[in-house]
Amino acid sequence: MSLKSRFIALALGAGLSCFALSGAATEDRFILVQSTTSTQNSGLFDHLLPIYEAQSGVDVRVVAVGTGQALRNAANGDGDVLFVHAKEAEMSFVAEGYGVSRADVMYNDFVIVGPAADPAGVAGETDVTAALRQIAEAEAPFLSRGDDSGTNKAELRLWAESGIDAQDASGGWYRETGSGMGATLNTGIGMGGYVMTDRATWIAFGNKAGHRILVEGDPRLFNQYGIILVNPEVHPRVKAELGQGFVDWILSPEGQAAIASFKLDGQQLFFPNAGG
Repeated sequence: MSLKSRFIALALGAGLSCFALSGAATEDRFILVQSTTSTQNSGLFDHLLPIYEAQSGVDVRVVAVGTGQALRNAANGDGDVLFVHAKEAEMSFVAEGYGVSRADVMYNDFVIVGPAADPAGVAGETDVTAALRQIAEAEAPFLSRGDDSGTNKAELRLWAESGIDAQDASGGWYRETGSGMGATLNTGIGMGGYVMTDRATWIAFGNKAGHRILVEGDPRLFNQYGIILVNPEVHPRVKAELGQGFVDWILSPEGQAAIASFKLDGQQLFFPNAGG
């Protein structure tokens, strides 16, 4: 090979190496967010992520599962950021060392939807535990996610406060789907049953049929969301800098304004409350 040929070959090789390194660096600019089905299915992430990605150049990939599964995934190091809605479990996640810190992000509320016939007569009830007792007494079908999600955790807490062991009736009037919110709503509507859901998912849900919101307004139906950076000292592969950048943006005035601006049918689905 001539000197000139060697020079061209070296130059091409160097160019290809730089391209490969540049491509690898670009491919690595992503984070994995473990989150809930409500943030995904409501369309919130479809609204937020293009804004953040355009500004940061960081690709945000979301795993949307029940909060319990999201917490387990993050505890195993499968994710950089946790964005869920079960505050007590989130605080335990941080206390056990899996998360760096936790911050409030936004809130909405839970509601109980049911058929227009309303066999338990709960329409207009603002005491959620009284409504649950009426449903149990009527043995009217109640569909639970039964999947350790944030919604399921809240529902079981409310059954306990009502003095009813609903799970004791599992397979009878109380049915556990083991599925996400959308599938549980579809099953509940098909059976003419009652379902507890977050309001955002219900607003975005397309197959309402004759079901409507029957129980709402109890302060115990408050639904808080939080965000946590997974601890890189426990899981060194966590992309701490990129993950913290996303957390900081979500909590920033711009991120909070983006959350507030997300609406469907003129209705605001989430209400930002970072910092108190």
